[in-house]
Amino acid sequence: MTFSRKILYTLLLLVALVLVNYLASSLPARVDATAEHIYTLSPGTRSLLGGIEEPVTLDLYCSKAATGQYIEYKNYAERVREMLREYVRAAHGKLTLNLIDPAPDTPEEEKATAAGLEPQTPPGGADPFYFGVVATQADQQKAIAALTPQREQFLEYDLSELIYGVQQTDKKKLGLITSLPLQGTPGNPMMGQPGQDGQYVTTEWEDTFAIQPVEATATDLPANLDALAVIHPENLSPKLQYAIDQFLLAGKPVFIAVDPSSQYFKKQGGQAAMFSGPPPNVSSDLPTLFGGWGLTYNPAKIVGDNQNALEAQNANGTAVHYPVWLGLEKDNFSAQSPTTAQLSALWFVEAGSLGLKPGSALAFTPLVQTSAQAGELDAAALQFAQPEDIARQIKPSGAKTIAALYTGRFPTAFPAGAPKDEAAADPAKAAAPARPAAPGLKESKGSSTLLVVADTDWLFDDYSIRKFAYLGQTAAEPLNDNLSFAANALDFLSGSQSLLSIRGKGTSIRPFKVVRAMEAEASAKYREKLTSLESELTAVQAKLTELQGKKTDGNRLVATPEMAKTIEDFQKQDAKLRGERRQIRLVLREGIDALENRLLALNLLVAPLLVGAFGLGFHRSRRK
Repeated sequence: MTFSRKILYTLLLLVALVLVNYLASSLPARVDATAEHIYTLSPGTRSLLGGIEEPVTLDLYCSKAATGQYIEYKNYAERVREMLREYVRAAHGKLTLNLIDPAPDTPEEEKATAAGLEPQTPPGGADPFYFGVVATQADQQKAIAALTPQREQFLEYDLSELIYGVQQTDKKKLGLITSLPLQGTPGNPMMGQPGQDGQYVTTEWEDTFAIQPVEATATDLPANLDALAVIHPENLSPKLQYAIDQFLLAGKPVFIAVDPSSQYFKKQGGQAAMFSGPPPNVSSDLPTLFGGWGLTYNPAKIVGDNQNALEAQNANGTAVHYPVWLGLEKDNFSAQSPTTAQLSALWFVEAGSLGLKPGSALAFTPLVQTSAQAGELDAAALQFAQPEDIARQIKPSGAKTIAALYTGRFPTAFPAGAPKDEAAADPAKAAAPARPAAPGLKESKGSSTLLVVADTDWLFDDYSIRKFAYLGQTAAEPLNDNLSFAANALDFLSGSQSLLSIRGKGTSIRPFKVVRAMEAEASAKYREKLTSLESELTAVQAKLTELQGKKTDGNRLVATPEMAKTIEDFQKQDAKLRGERRQIRLVLREGIDALENRLLALNLLVAPLLVGAFGLGFHRSRRK
């Protein structure tokens, strides 16, 4: 083969590679090998795009000057462009994409600012840049002000919600009854009182709903509500409870979250004790409504699950698994319900359990459940208990339901009718004859829907997101799918189900399920022996303290030979018991350490072995 022919073949090979790469990028087919299929459009997105009636225009503002400076920004910008091109292909002509570079001091930059995009400031004092997207349909316009890589796992949901939102002229109305500061509170600058930020969950809800707060003292609900959310209810007036009952029986959807042990009110209780104020209600319940409808829930019981315990720190700063802080995964969720089918991880803190009274005609669908190793503990017993003590107290009694869907024909919780007004009950206060009230519903008109969660802490930012500063903006990175579950629940109840299959396509949580199961099994095996050992050790230490505490006026220990011998025996016993305890704890870690060593060896050896095998195979093929 001549030298010129080799050059020609090399050039042809390069041209072929370029053509293959171009054709591959132009083909509509894609192969998504990720575990959560984050590069594949969800059925909800395709359904949403197929239902667009009037064309929608997407303007992606991306400062090209910044792509050459920040590799993270450049890679994510390309990720967003590819996702938007997938949207355009799936919309079949109903979606138009414009790529815009808002360079400084240009009309494009002014247009980006007018659309509500926020400049992102890189570190080091460099020039701010824009990276956001604007959706326009007719005279409606919505925007994602700033796209950040930390929210990549929710990219499809954010884009789909943007397209869905720009098509909605009127938001649905959500009534919100809560004693928690979910929406935040305004400050009073004149009095020097700062405001309190709301929780991120309300931001998610406000994308779909117009929220109408309802006070606990109200006697009725606002008119024309599409859905109702009742979260940690406290001191609801009888009239308001009757209004909730009739709202549900009329076929309107209701979401309720109660809690046997609210972390927010626990903290408030500590502050109230400092100022000698009355303690707040740490637990919440609706006994009249729940009892009348046929639901079961005990506000004095907390669910513990050693198999799904989250990690926390004990008093010594050591990381331990806290069995009443639950980190539940996909196997714990209902795969049939759209509210949980796409979720991967949820966190709950000191939650209760739900059920259904025997003989009830309602359909009971568990949405979130613990493992079969879960048990219940008295809420009052957890106040001063350490995680290790709590783990030993749990007696497995089967899976517990943390969140459930109740459907069917509900009986009224007020069979005697609406509660009477105070004035009507006291003739002395009645100024005029009361107009007879319209007869209330005795049962549901058709099938009613109620979604209940036996925890409220999962709605707070502390247990759902991590906030941080990124390029001059306050960004939020999801810790789990708590926000997705909250949004799914209300979208499902209100009928906005196009977005349900999109949320939670990936999560930063990657628990070691095998290790956690091994820890739970080993802990259960040796728990009784360890508990007995701890009791003996405590008794020996108490006896030593008592003997060594007998001092004379000169603060010196006076001991007879018999007492000295007793102290020496107790010290030997103490050392022996400590050794036995240490040995048991080593046994608890034995299997886990062995697994860790096997994985380490596997990681170190697999790559060299594969390369060696390929080399040998290649060498043998060349010899043949």
